[in-house]
Amino acid sequence: MKNIQYELIINEALRSALEYDIPDEQINEFIEFFGKHIGSDRIYIFEDNVKKKVTNNTYEWCNEGILPQKDMLQNVDFDIIGWWYESFEKGESVIIPSVKDLKDTYPSAYDLLNVQNVESLVVIPMRYRDEIRGFVGVDNPPIGNMESISGFLDMIATLLISLLKLRNSFRKSNEAAKLSSYAALAEIYMTMHIINVKTGVFRVIKSVPEIDACMQTKDADNFSKQIAHVVESLCSDKYKESVLAFTDLSTLEERMAGTNTLAHEFVCSISGWCRERFIKADTDKDGKLLRVMYCMEVIDEEKRRENRLLYLSETDSMTGLYNRGSGEQKVTAFLQKKTEGLFCLIDCDKFKSINDTYGHIVGDEVIVAVAETLQKTCRKDDIVMRLGGDEFALYIPGMKKEQAPSFIERLFGEFAKIIIPEMKGRKIYISLGAAFSHEDEQISFDQIYRDADGAMYESKKTEGYCYHIFRE
Repeated sequence: MKNIQYELIINEALRSALEYDIPDEQINEFIEFFGKHIGSDRIYIFEDNVKKKVTNNTYEWCNEGILPQKDMLQNVDFDIIGWWYESFEKGESVIIPSVKDLKDTYPSAYDLLNVQNVESLVVIPMRYRDEIRGFVGVDNPPIGNMESISGFLDMIATLLISLLKLRNSFRKSNEAAKLSSYAALAEIYMTMHIINVKTGVFRVIKSVPEIDACMQTKDADNFSKQIAHVVESLCSDKYKESVLAFTDLSTLEERMAGTNTLAHEFVCSISGWCRERFIKADTDKDGKLLRVMYCMEVIDEEKRRENRLLYLSETDSMTGLYNRGSGEQKVTAFLQKKTEGLFCLIDCDKFKSINDTYGHIVGDEVIVAVAETLQKTCRKDDIVMRLGGDEFALYIPGMKKEQAPSFIERLFGEFAKIIIPEMKGRKIYISLGAAFSHEDEQISFDQIYRDADGAMYESKKTEGYCYHIFRE
């Protein structure tokens, strides 16, 4: 084939490649065009990793019926094809008319090529400063045309280098744009890192001195080891285990299946409540998770607002006790576990008379005094709620039947101590109805409420401090 024909093919290939916008696609189209016109089994590009002294097959076109070898030809040791590199350093190509001739002189190279069914090949070096280093080659080209193909490959090597340079610029531009977007996003966060999930290597986008001070010089780029130091130094003991579990890269892909972000809240010594988050950045060619962003933001103020709203939604505004809805939920949680306990309904006797005689302001003082007395008499984990008006309820988990009378008498004793000056010595009397939940039976809130209400009905028949316990 004459040079003029090769130039026409090159021009046509370049026009075809430039139909694509992405450099990787341009390169694949470029080598495919040549592969079809040369009449070889395979055309490929290898790029060297000088630091690791290996070379990698980065682009490959295969003729119809030819098995691709790209996945197998990664991290090929320089030593296997060492004499190729000696030729490359001299600016020479490698032409092997028969791979069988290598069997005795270069057995490792022969084995590598023979397993790919390579019978002959032509390889041309590619060099551009320290940025691009590797070679382009064809397998099993027409035997009588190998010198001509060598010259042809030498002609396209310059164009391939230009396309590879364009690809590198494209990747750097994308990376810079991505890092720029990360930096903008980082304004929201106290710290931000981008992590390679497969290697654990991380890069700092943003940090704070308190975090930096925890970092160790050993394994400086290992996320898992460095985050362990941070957790040990700054994380509240209560949350250390959960933070380490959340930042475990070995389980991250499974946990992020079907989602682009994961979040976890914890308390640290820097600023109280924090939220850490993994955000999916990109995947590898097989769709596996490759890189994530790990971010941390301060949410202490947000948490305070959230807790305040939760408190308001669960609490009776006048007394600070649980309201009916939240109290019922908490009692139900105990009942569903078949927890043994005492449930009490409490009602102020003749409360309407107090309002009518002394006014609603005094009536409100009575409600608050009752609530304070119930809270003072009960334990921290007991459930104390205001049902509405002058009606209250208690649930004492773990209380047995034989303990109930002494508890109720003590409660009555505390009520007898209440003094409302405006009432001029008038006592606040209450009636109480009680029922029990048992470890060996399932009972609903509605049922235990009805049982206690029935006992309350009996108590109301007697003036003064009076109680009845429901008898099953």
